[in-house]
Amino acid sequence: MRLGATLAHWSDAPPRAVAGWAERLVSAGFESLWTPEIIGRGSFVPDPFVTLAVAAAVTEGVELGTATVQVPLHHPAELAHRVASLRAVCGDRLSLGVSPGSTATDFARLDRDFGTRFTTLHRNVARLRELLADRPPILLGSWGANVERAARDYDGWLASGYRRTTDQILAAHERYRAAGGGRAIVCAVPTTDLAATAAALRRYAEAGFDDAVVLIEPGGPEPGEVRGLFPAGPPG
Repeated sequence: MRLGATLAHWSDAPPRAVAGWAERLVSAGFESLWTPEIIGRGSFVPDPFVTLAVAAAVTEGVELGTATVQVPLHHPAELAHRVASLRAVCGDRLSLGVSPGSTATDFARLDRDFGTRFTTLHRNVARLRELLADRPPILLGSWGANVERAARDYDGWLASGYRRTTDQILAAHERYRAAGGGRAIVCAVPTTDLAATAAALRRYAEAGFDDAVVLIEPGGPEPGEVRGLFPAGPPG
């Protein structure tokens, strides 16, 4: 199992300077960097496309991904243009995590209909695929019946560890694999209790997750300390 880290997230603390934080995470040995799209929740979270473009400029080799873009907040043509622009900067390192969105305040900020978000997601992703001739892998972050849909119709599945227990995530992962799913990533794994983090990472690895992405809060542990909880395996 590969280990990644979150570049930016929802917090009451001021956001970190992206370039320096990305460099610190890569220097500590994290293999991927991810960032969400959060707009209306009271704390500023930098735009994911700007954030990843900055990270791409100061790193090499590591994967860069959105976890996740709330597709119903965008017109598909506008979103396709932004994804293509970011891919021009990141190249093959880019992975596009998408979701229906989970927080009504984000939708209210942009005058979007929260109640139709699932229908809008799948319709707009279909259009996005048509518009992007050279597209990155598209990974679905969602729960419920969408776990099986991620297995059938997407290039992978993103499970959020922010509001779900390890047991809930592992149960959904079993369903995903039973439906024939490929790449599975658990995101936003908390690091407030390092012993609990280490235990959760072991369980995710044993269950067959391909990647885990940790969330290091401002004032939290050092990146190297977190990376040491789950040493990298041999190359290849």
